[in-house]
Amino acid sequence: MRIEANYAKAAQFIQDAASKGAQLAVLPEYHLTNWVPDDPKFSDLCAQWEIYLNKYRALAKEYNICIVPGTIVERHQDEEAGGLVLCALITHPGLKIAGLTVMKGTLSDCSDYGLSVNPRSEALFLESIITSRTFENTCAVVFVNAGGPAGSAKSNYAGLSRVAVPFLGALGDETKDSSEEGMSIIDLDMKHIEEAEANYKVRQDLARDDWYYVYRSRTMTGREKL
Repeated sequence: MRIEANYAKAAQFIQDAASKGAQLAVLPEYHLTNWVPDDPKFSDLCAQWEIYLNKYRALAKEYNICIVPGTIVERHQDEEAGGLVLCALITHPGLKIAGLTVMKGTLSDCSDYGLSVNPRSEALFLESIITSRTFENTCAVVFVNAGGPAGSAKSNYAGLSRVAVPFLGALGDETKDSSEEGMSIIDLDMKHIEEAEANYKVRQDLARDDWYYVYRSRTMTGREKL
């Protein structure tokens, strides 16, 4: 909940990215305040949302870079309102996504059973689902997740920030296999997206009048039983 220190760190990453020619900077969900709504200090921090939104606007203008500042929690008239939560959407098959996913996912988000079988099962889930979504939607998925301090034995952050692209999979050598804080700069060739659609024709299918996607249950009879 060190809002000013977190902003300063994010601003430094943005400045570094802009100096290397980046045109878009994407930050993790709740990167300024974390998500601790039961903490008595949380509401007061959320009341500062407009200050930091304006700071990001000024940064974008100064460094000529587009900024997606994760999820900045807002407080309006003693009510708390969050920005668009994209992290949950990435888990739904068949859902059309815009391509940008900001998240605060940890390695303990899995069930006790899953963790007992594989302590890194949540990392496996994230790696698998992000790649699946990029093929399903024939788009690049920019996945930005919170990372933790390096060398902390108690760190539970999943990290794994990456850009997933059809044909290539995960890009971002500095962060895609790491749970630590960091930054990857990706030079995205949109031809990969065009060729993926030409190959898989997912968007073409979605545009058809007779196309549908629905979960159905039915009683299987005769030859349908295997």
